[in-house]
Amino acid sequence: MSQDLCFMPATELLDRYRSRELSPVEVTDAVLTQIETYDPAINAFVAVTGDMARQQAKEAEAAYQAGTAGPLAGVPISIKDLAPLEGVVWARGSLIYADAIADEDAPFITRVKEAGAVIVGKTTTPEFGWKGETTCRVTGSTHNPWKYGRTPGGSSGGAGAAAAAGMGPLAQGSDGAGSIRIPSCFSGIFGLKPSFGLVPQYPASSMLDASHMGPMTRTVADAALLMNVTAGMTTMDRWSWSSGVDYVASLDPVAVKGLRVAWSPDLGYAPVEPEMVALVEAAAAAFAEAGATVEAANPGLPDPWDIVDTIWSCGMAGLHKDNLDEIRDLIDPGRLEVIESASRFTGVDVANAQIRRNAYYDRMRRFFDSYDLLLTPTLPCEAYPVGQTKPDTIAGSETTYLGWTAFTYPFNLTGNPAATVPAGFTANGLPVGLQIVGRRAEDALVLSAAAAFEQLRPWAHIRPDLEQILADAAASN
Repeated sequence: MSQDLCFMPATELLDRYRSRELSPVEVTDAVLTQIETYDPAINAFVAVTGDMARQQAKEAEAAYQAGTAGPLAGVPISIKDLAPLEGVVWARGSLIYADAIADEDAPFITRVKEAGAVIVGKTTTPEFGWKGETTCRVTGSTHNPWKYGRTPGGSSGGAGAAAAAGMGPLAQGSDGAGSIRIPSCFSGIFGLKPSFGLVPQYPASSMLDASHMGPMTRTVADAALLMNVTAGMTTMDRWSWSSGVDYVASLDPVAVKGLRVAWSPDLGYAPVEPEMVALVEAAAAAFAEAGATVEAANPGLPDPWDIVDTIWSCGMAGLHKDNLDEIRDLIDPGRLEVIESASRFTGVDVANAQIRRNAYYDRMRRFFDSYDLLLTPTLPCEAYPVGQTKPDTIAGSETTYLGWTAFTYPFNLTGNPAATVPAGFTANGLPVGLQIVGRRAEDALVLSAAAAFEQLRPWAHIRPDLEQILADAAASN
């Protein structure tokens, strides 16, 4: 029964809390036990906030009895360690801040607390979220719940692994080049990178308007629930805005019928493993089954990696402009290479990258004049070994530190909403993802499209073999 509680969607937990079939205290205890049992092998958490969670669960239980329960009352959630949670470690995956304690809450956290959520801990990230794999010198490597020794992706790798392993139905992630979608794909869960600024981010990322904050969950409805609570303007984020949309009420799988949907296996330039293409193309057929018109089409845009590389390298270097020599030995060696590579760029190069980015956005906007949605593989390969910054090759092509994520970073540049849905498993038993991209500000349609896919190709009932993870972890030590 406790395992069933750990994998129960937030929407069902809320229904059972309201009917008094379940207690928030009972569910919180089950999730904390799940973390205690399996996280030593998976390593998804920087810190487990058991005392805080139990107190919040008691408060939620009292709120149900009083008839004052908020929209997330009693629902367990984890927070990525790039966001500050007052009174809890805020290492950011870095030895620079290994002992830092946050003195305030990010707006996202303030909102989930006010909604009555139960915060079970902080999840792992590579240093400052710099790569698509979750290893750092503070916490070591996080493992994929589907296969020990493989990465769950990054930079929200702890969040993805925790959600996949039943360590809370809700997880907060952030995404500067794919960091919600990469681990959601590799971990076999749902992830949404919302339209830029819809979910406020504070403190601001060094990637500025490339970074998005959003939900990582096992079901689409749970993500819509979390969007309702966390989306909307705050003065703490100068780019934040409010849509006025109720994402739960707007969740309509039938809305896909009649839509114009583009399918692109490679965006016209990305190397992809053939197994990925075959699996994701078969999954994309669900949209035709749902009544959409699906046709092969590319935006006709070049790979924008050079734009991303300029923004990322200079953003990472900018963090340490005044003290790099003092802290050099504390920085992840791979990240240090990225920082030092920024010396090849000038201020004019950075400004030119932003100008080209604007032109790229405009051409993508025009593509969406012809299509309501764009479908692609989320990633070009299956999860690779932990500890590697990137896969060695993809379809025989050499890779760069983020250049291998060629399907995700274009939509950080444009700010379009982009979701990943589980789309099957490779021959090695590792999850594959289908990416669904919509027009700017049409997050509700992206969520409805994901719900339509989920209805036709359900995934949440499939769970990783966590006992095998424990056995494999024990055998490797």
